[in-house]
This record gives sequence, C-alpha cells and structure tokens, in this order.
Amino acid sequence: MKRFLGVVVFSLSLLLFGCSTDTTKEDREGVVVATTGQIADAIKAISGGHLQVSALMGPGVDPHLYKATQSDLSKLDKAEVIFYNGLHLEGQMLDIFEQMSKSKSVLAVGETLNKSDLLASDDDAMLHDPHIWFDIELWKGVVQAIGTKLQEEYPEFKDDFVANEKEYLKQLDELQVYAKNRVNEIPEKQRILVTAHDAFNYFGRSQGFDVLGLQGLSTDSEYGVKDVQEMVNFLVANKIKAIFIESSVSDKAMKAVIEGAKEKGHDIVIGGELFSDAMGAEGTKEGTYIGMYQHNIDTIVDALK
Repeated sequence: MKRFLGVVVFSLSLLLFGCSTDTTKEDREGVVVATTGQIADAIKAISGGHLQVSALMGPGVDPHLYKATQSDLSKLDKAEVIFYNGLHLEGQMLDIFEQMSKSKSVLAVGETLNKSDLLASDDDAMLHDPHIWFDIELWKGVVQAIGTKLQEEYPEFKDDFVANEKEYLKQLDELQVYAKNRVNEIPEKQRILVTAHDAFNYFGRSQGFDVLGLQGLSTDSEYGVKDVQEMVNFLVANKIKAIFIESSVSDKAMKAVIEGAKEKGHDIVIGGELFSDAMGAEGTKEGTYIGMYQHNIDTIVDALK
C-alpha cells in the first residue's frame, strides 16, 4: 500500500513538474543525461564533445539509495536521451524512467547485455547483480550499446562516434591487460577481496578473486552482529591481512570487523578505499572509468601481494 501511495504521489509530482516547466526544443538539443558517472564517462568518450553530457550521481553517491531531487527532474526533463544502469541499481528511480520513456528516448544499458553473462542476485533469484562495470568485457558491451544508441539519435555525428568508440574500446583492452598483469603479482591463495557490500562479484569473476561482502548487493541490505562475527571468523581462519572500505559506503561496519578480529588476536588493516558504486571527483584520474578501475586494481594488489 505504501509503495502504491508513493507511486501516486510521485506521478502527480511529475505531472505538476511537467506543467510548470518551459523547456523548448532548443534547450534539449544535444543534452544527454546519465544516472552514474561510469555511464556518463562512456558517453563523453564516444560523443567527443558533440553532446552536453551530465551525470545525476556524483562522487560518494550511493545509487541503491538515491532519490531524485527537483533539480534531477529538471535535468531529465531537458534531456533528449537518458541512460541508466538498470538491473535495479537505481531502485528508487524506476518510476521516473518509466514516466520519462513515454516522451523521450531512455535506455537501461545493463539490460542490453545477454542475461546468461550476468551474475544472479543472492538476495532475489529473479534479479541480477547490477555492478556490471567491474567486468571490463561486460562494460565493453555496454559501451557498444551506448554507441549504437547515440548513432541512432544523432546520425549527423555517426562517423565521429564510431571512431571514438573504437578508440575507447582499445583503451579498455589495454586496461584489461594492465589489470591482469597487476593481479598476477598476488599469489593465488591470497586473492581474497573483502569489502563492505557485494559490489565486486563481477570483478572477482573476471580477475580471479574470491569476494566477500558484509552487506548484500544493495547497501539497503541490513547486517547484524551475526554477520560481523561470521566475517571475523572467516578472516581469522584464512589469515586475511587486509580488508577494504568503499567511497560510497560507511566504514563503520568494517571497523567493527577489524575490532572483532583484534579481540581474537588477529590484526587486520584497511588496505585502502575502493570506488564501488561511484567514481572519483570530476577532473581527477579517478573521476574516469579507466582511472577508477586502475586505482582499485593498484590499491587491491598493493595491499594483498
């Protein structure tokens, strides 16, 4: 009942918002909006400056819990094309995309991928893990889907889009080689990645790590004393020396794990901060997909090797 009322209220707000704006065709020309920085970065790489690209969610923002603001609605209303991850990553915004798709082009990039390539959700057998950007091969598929969509929407720039996409895919191939070479510095038995929530399962599958997260796929999942104790026991039994915090998730839980292990006579350090659901600040190396991925690889390898 609460969800029904929420949808009604939100739908009314969209109607009111639509009536109150005065967005002309010229205002929308070349305006593309993405939900996450990862998606926006790919669009910018392919568009090569031909389009006005922006992301709703900035550094440190958790997309699982994110709720659209009035400013977001304004950006979405002005956009010609909207890209979002899908696979229930932006769980609080699905009604928005459904409404927007009635009047403009909207693409859930994760849902363009072959379902057989996706990992299942541990929380719901009917859902998939949405953290697809941590598998570079999968992300190349997303980049290609974005490129196809942009070519359809802006055929006048097709040649540039095709060339830019080819170059970006080449950079992703180089990133994959870099990552593999760095991971090889870690003995196989030490390739165990422990983080705050299960954002790194695609990373683990593609790079050969066992991954353990205190929370589920969504940071909306709750954890309790039992979860902390089970993780502590695992870390002690496997003599894990480092765990990792995330830029978009509170470090409170991981600090509790460190204290729990210390009480059992096992010292664990925080190996560093990883970017999980959000990238770094705009204008920094970590504010790009490639820079973010390299940062994570370097942080993990340096702590575990």
